[in-house]
Amino acid sequence: MNTYTVSKLLTSEQFGQEVEIKGWVRTFRANRFIALNDGSTLNNIQCVVDFENTAEETLKRITTGAAVHIKGELVESQGKGQNVEIVVSSIEILGDSDPESYPIQPKKHSFEFLRENAHLRTRTNTFSAVMRLRSTLSFAIHKYFNDNGFYYMHTPIITGSDAEGAGEMFRITSLDAKNPPLNEAGEVDFKEDFFGKETNLTVSGQLEAETYAMSLGKVYTFGPTFRAENSNTSRHLSEFWMIEPEVAFMDLAGNMDLAEDFMKFVLKYVLDNNREDLEFLEKRLLDEEKTKPQAERSEMSLIEKLNFVIDNNFKRVSYTEAIDILKNSKPNKKKKFKYIIEEWGADLQSEHERFLVEKHFKCPVILFDYPANIKAFYMRLNEDGKTVRAMDILFPGIGEIVGGSQREERLEVLKEKMQALNIPEEELWWYLDLRKYGTAVHSGFGLGFERLVMFATGMTNIRDVIPFPRTPHNAEF
Repeated sequence: MNTYTVSKLLTSEQFGQEVEIKGWVRTFRANRFIALNDGSTLNNIQCVVDFENTAEETLKRITTGAAVHIKGELVESQGKGQNVEIVVSSIEILGDSDPESYPIQPKKHSFEFLRENAHLRTRTNTFSAVMRLRSTLSFAIHKYFNDNGFYYMHTPIITGSDAEGAGEMFRITSLDAKNPPLNEAGEVDFKEDFFGKETNLTVSGQLEAETYAMSLGKVYTFGPTFRAENSNTSRHLSEFWMIEPEVAFMDLAGNMDLAEDFMKFVLKYVLDNNREDLEFLEKRLLDEEKTKPQAERSEMSLIEKLNFVIDNNFKRVSYTEAIDILKNSKPNKKKKFKYIIEEWGADLQSEHERFLVEKHFKCPVILFDYPANIKAFYMRLNEDGKTVRAMDILFPGIGEIVGGSQREERLEVLKEKMQALNIPEEELWWYLDLRKYGTAVHSGFGLGFERLVMFATGMTNIRDVIPFPRTPHNAEF
């Protein structure tokens, strides 16, 4: 007798065969009908129990959340809503569930409640769909880069440098918190620490990835990153995953080509492979939209948004042109924007980015050549001396989703930029070495994985697209 998954049995037409299956009870009604789910699909399979020939003690233990092992005959269903069902010949309770205290009852729960029970929330349809999509997206990312000749690189989680220059990093130390060693100046002596210097959790693997790109040609990282930014919002996490490709001999135009091709591939992959989950999440989103005021409702459904990205060429627009468009737009002139665009040099907000995508160009947009003073030190300075070869990709409903640049390959220019920002050369001597020994044009970009999962699933809170969210004052589980 073969053990099957629910998803496999629901598409089977081999009626009359003996099957066995293991899963968790979603509901048990009339002492007869078990709705069983094993995580392989949104849908449950109905298992029909012969209650007259089943021990009363066993029937009492078939409760919501219990794990069971069922053997029986696969038959064509006589009821509505399913094509097949299992006529149970034997049932074994693998794990009991207390019906009084089990948190995930067959009813609607708030997302806040489910975050408090994150260890069990994937037993709901919404979160099982989200996490299956997350898994598929992760596989699609690796598949894309593998198929295109990239090498997967594991960059350090513990680092002595700050790639972003933001300073909002989690410190790593083995020193005694109550009695740390002090130097002659009365400051904590990190020379006595485990690594002999001050170290932190990484905010990006980009700088290390650049070193490998300048020898292996095309590499990518896909790993956890950390920010100690005290932002308790629906768009921020303290621990999240980043995808960061770096490519030697590629300029900004090539970087934009790569990013567009990559985004289209991974979104089409989930559309082709997780249609059932996407349709469920789309319906959930449509129901949620109905509760909002008309002005706040999205103009596109979830699947329409995915196709909007896949089917349209990304419009490439300079930052300067975008500022002119925004300055002269109706929302700006009528002061409908929360942040009014008054002059060149403004840091664009989500409302501006969404206007460009959803209202003005009506397609995904890549903005490039940003002001140098609002971008990172490693981005290549343009000949005008005031803009850098940076690019951001803007999507509907979310705004900026990808950020990247052509990297500064000129040693003296990079040193001048670091000096202006008070970044010590001795901290990044190895990064500067790349510009001494065989320097060349190279580029890359970063994509926050959870931001991608939010876009693909329609979830509006980033805490709901990662298994166990880490946020200020929250490190549960």
